[in-house]
Amino acid sequence: MQETSPLNVQQVQLLSQLVDGLSAEQMAWVRGFLAGINHSVRQVGHPVAIAATGNASAPQLTILYGSQTGHAQEVAEQAKARAMAAGFKVDLFAMGDYKASRVKHDKLLLVAVSTQGEGEPPDDARDFYDFLHSDKAPRLDGTRFAVLGLGDSSYEKFCQAGKDFDTRLAALGAERLVSRVDSDVDYDTPAERWIDDAIEALKPLKQSATSQASTTGTAANLMDSFTLAALAGGVGGRGTTATAESRYSRKTPFDAPVLENITLSGRGSSKEVHHLELSLEGSGLTYAPGDALGVIVKNDALLVDELIDTLALDPQATTTTHDSTLSLRDAFLGAYDITTLSRAFLEKYAVLAESTELRTLLSAGNEAELRDYLYGRDVLDVVRQFPARKLKAAEFVGTLRTLQPRLYSIASSMAANPEAVHITVGAVRYDSHGRARRGVASTYLADIADFARTGASVPVYIEANRNFKLPQDPHAPVIMIGPGTGIAPFRAFVEERQALDAPGKNWLFFGDRNFRTDFLYQREWQRYVKDGVLTKIDLAFSRDTEEKVYVQHRLRAQGKAVYEWLQEGAYLYVCGDAEHMARDVHTALVDVIAEHGGLSHEAAAEYMKTLQREKRYQRDVY
Repeated sequence: MQETSPLNVQQVQLLSQLVDGLSAEQMAWVRGFLAGINHSVRQVGHPVAIAATGNASAPQLTILYGSQTGHAQEVAEQAKARAMAAGFKVDLFAMGDYKASRVKHDKLLLVAVSTQGEGEPPDDARDFYDFLHSDKAPRLDGTRFAVLGLGDSSYEKFCQAGKDFDTRLAALGAERLVSRVDSDVDYDTPAERWIDDAIEALKPLKQSATSQASTTGTAANLMDSFTLAALAGGVGGRGTTATAESRYSRKTPFDAPVLENITLSGRGSSKEVHHLELSLEGSGLTYAPGDALGVIVKNDALLVDELIDTLALDPQATTTTHDSTLSLRDAFLGAYDITTLSRAFLEKYAVLAESTELRTLLSAGNEAELRDYLYGRDVLDVVRQFPARKLKAAEFVGTLRTLQPRLYSIASSMAANPEAVHITVGAVRYDSHGRARRGVASTYLADIADFARTGASVPVYIEANRNFKLPQDPHAPVIMIGPGTGIAPFRAFVEERQALDAPGKNWLFFGDRNFRTDFLYQREWQRYVKDGVLTKIDLAFSRDTEEKVYVQHRLRAQGKAVYEWLQEGAYLYVCGDAEHMARDVHTALVDVIAEHGGLSHEAAAEYMKTLQREKRYQRDVY
């Protein structure tokens, strides 16, 4: 190491002591902190000492994040580290932990917020969002702010929560430091640029007393700066999910051997659901129930070849991706998304194709028509329907967004499976517009054979989810609502509660189409009931009865007991479809609380909000 590292032995040892035991979130924070130091070095030409809370007279910066899966939190933590390195005093809050009345006093605001479902803010941001959009919101004259939205351009209301925060803050009199940035699923680069621009805009506001004193440059001082910053940062809120022993992450995934691939759905089922077990042996990766497994995916080779052939491009022509140079075929296989259609892609391609028809489709007033067109089609459909002139590979690649990993709720507990991770995968296969369609990740995973026969492995990493966690009190009752593959995290929950001998009661609501073919993990649930681990189970199989019955109907039927459990301190969890199931379940819960709690609809809705604030109502919906 001495031969290749510019650090001496003592410096290497000090840095090793620092990172030993840091969580993934803390490591992300330190990366941002180092980036801030590097930025300061570039600006002033020498290292600077970074106080843990900035200089005493430096301006106060407040950073707020609303995060469903943790990405907005990651950006916010990096922004905090960079701002502290620039000499600001910084407070960092999840919106759910922020006292809304404080906003009128916080004169410098950075806001990073994701969007879920159809333009909704994350669950932990809902209260603050509602407050800002209410008559109770104060005037914010004299406040300066910047907003970063995180979203997915394949959704119609792309980054809507970020847009709403940006518009409302300005309407209340606050002034933008920099223009709002709307980042797609590949958010790293635009987020870094947003942080750079925001801090650059903040610098003129610093007082002269914030000038930095130079360090002695010793490894000990470097260590002290790191330690103070880590202590002040309050990081690691999502729990340790990838220890310092693990070098694997989203950018450097672990090739996990496939131990088992079992079809869960029975013969004759209208669905195809698989249970996969992957080995984490030797990876150093750890996870907690509620976390997700990130899977690095590849596009279907036949689809790639069809697209290249239709475009009349050379598959071996080289193209530069974000971090490497690849053949066009390899780039289409693993670097770019060629299945998800979005307005952003159509807008770029319409220019290349010089298509009046596409421009008309994208014009104002045609939102419903555009929505219908996007549904069930992919990039190949578009280039076939609207052929362009002879394109260069780089031109077409410029229309595509990065192929993103797919996240699967983890269906196992490390307490019971110390060197493995399980996931539940519903294979997506259907016909649309005259072509057979295949889910990018789901069919890849469903069709993969086990390692023993083929040596198959899957590139994976752990994605922490701070907003979906079992209660710390093992005595607390738990109510779990997870139809279809939404059952996955609750298998992990119950497995964990059993492994730790948690005495709290457990109640599961599960639903699917048919009892005979779609009762996922049926024998396990029956065993848990027999052993007393699962206190209650309620089932809803919608196609076994003349009138369709769903989990929300079972909730209403068990309303009295559900309310009693909640009054006893039960934690409530929902996992699965956001557009229909989660909304219907929420409505049913409000009605149950109103009826059995003797409350008005408004009071029952507030009861649910209180549960959410207390982290007793958590959702993992998509």
